[in-house]
Amino acid sequence: MHLRSGLSPRAWALAIALAGISLPAAAAENGAGVYPLGLRANLSGLVPAPGVYLQNDLYYYHGDASAAVAMHGHLVAEVKATSWINLATIMWSTPLEIAGGNLALSATLPAGGPGIDAGIEYTGSNLGSPLRRDRHDSATTFGDPFLVAAIGWHAGNLHWTTGVGVNVPAGDYREHEIANLAFNHWAADVYGGVTWLDPHRGLELSAAMGVTFNGENDVTRYTTGNELHVDFAAVQHLPKGFSIGLVGYHYNQLTGDSGDGALLGAFKGRVTALGGTLGYMFKVGDRDVSTNLKVFREFDTHNRLEGTAAFFTVAMPLTAPQS
Repeated sequence: MHLRSGLSPRAWALAIALAGISLPAAAAENGAGVYPLGLRANLSGLVPAPGVYLQNDLYYYHGDASAAVAMHGHLVAEVKATSWINLATIMWSTPLEIAGGNLALSATLPAGGPGIDAGIEYTGSNLGSPLRRDRHDSATTFGDPFLVAAIGWHAGNLHWTTGVGVNVPAGDYREHEIANLAFNHWAADVYGGVTWLDPHRGLELSAAMGVTFNGENDVTRYTTGNELHVDFAAVQHLPKGFSIGLVGYHYNQLTGDSGDGALLGAFKGRVTALGGTLGYMFKVGDRDVSTNLKVFREFDTHNRLEGTAAFFTVAMPLTAPQS
């Protein structure tokens, strides 16, 4: 079975490969790390042909936690959080080869923000003395830029990549508030991904694993521990540009939180999620445009919010890819 009549496997793949390289934004401070879990589930081992690409991810998350969590210097409980975040990414897949692989560079700017409702807010580390009840905070703003460099290799149906992303603390950080899109600390995410893709049968198996190393938030004196994240996908690509499959992720905090602001101690977190993906690829003029929806439901959660996450992705080349 061919994926799409008149479209080469390489051209088809590059239009939807961008999700594996872009980035923006509980145990971790404010219940979230700089890597959005599930982002690299599809085609995680692919780096597209040399060219300039645009990708836009609309990220949604809704979750809650009954136990106390630390959020930007505040200790809150009975939390419900809803986030809408737009991640706009420009990527340059360069013609430069390193160790036989293609170098790609990208920059992502998050915009949007979370809304947080907390039934109880505590003062300091004293869980017996609530400061106030029914605390609400929300923000619509810009987050921290996220820069990524990756190298990708290809061997027949097998594709693999490795890279590093850096969270630059230059976003609009709201001191003394519980809802923030910016993290106000440096972070590095080191990752690798692999994809086995048979363009004739349309079968794709992908997985990516990374570790995030976090610096200190100097406002809250909080340092999130090192975080392991794994994304995976099994997708059947169908004729006429459609695709359908299963996706998931797993998160496990390797080291505990620390610093004067870590009021709950190490507070290491864990979560697993499973879900589905739907995709559709079409042409606008001579350009391939890829759309993809991923939805995840979390379970087996420890020291984190638990809820539902979704990505809606649109990606396209801005320049003609070079063979």
